Amino acid sequence: MQDQRQHDYFVTGTDTEIGKTLVSSALLFAFTQNGLRTVGMKPVAAGAELQNGVWHNEDVDALMAAASVPCPTAWVAPYLMQTPAAPHIVAALENVHISVAHIQTCYQQLVQQADAVIVEGVGGFCVPLNEELTTADLAQQMGLPVILVVGMRLGCINHALLTAEAIAARGLTLAGWVANTVDADMLYLNENLAALRTRLAAPLLGQIPRFEQPTAQAAAGYLNVNFLTL
Repeated sequence: MQDQRQHDYFVTGTDTEIGKTLVSSALLFAFTQNGLRTVGMKPVAAGAELQNGVWHNEDVDALMAAASVPCPTAWVAPYLMQTPAAPHIVAALENVHISVAHIQTCYQQLVQQADAVIVEGVGGFCVPLNEELTTADLAQQMGLPVILVVGMRLGCINHALLTAEAIAARGLTLAGWVANTVDADMLYLNENLAALRTRLAAPLLGQIPRFEQPTAQAAAGYLNVNFLTL
């Protein structure tokens, strides 16, 4: 477990494609506006395209663009794999051994450069990384407080409460949660939000609407990071 830093967080979600990168980028933007030196980290990224001889992942690129401190991609994304699929499957296909120790080393490099490091997980909280390791294991060993991104759509209450239970079972602190509108036509959105607010033992940091063209700056306008900086 890491020594606690005030502005470092692990961002997880109720599922994949739920808005973790958008929220992570928005947090980086908001912390930068508050005068902090910021950097994002995506320890395990699956799915990359070769551009001008360099492998690029959309999520990693977004985090690097939202950060105020430029850092090497090798630190930001220690395990950048090519195939867009479940990370444990891709790691086996590409003969990649995912090591928490290596991730921790890269994280410590980022810590030396920035006041706030936002670490984005891959997929949901319990996604396997290899035969022995899951994202939950990684989060537990990093020991950072967790921010949960809840994708607002049918079924979100169950997914959010189960994920919160899994976070607590690892001995981790749920620092806050963000409601990200995945389904713009979700029935009873406000009622679902109310149900989550009474059942999740952490502050709601904000409700992000469905954007046609989402940006870190636009999403940051819907977040209240005061809960995280007190």
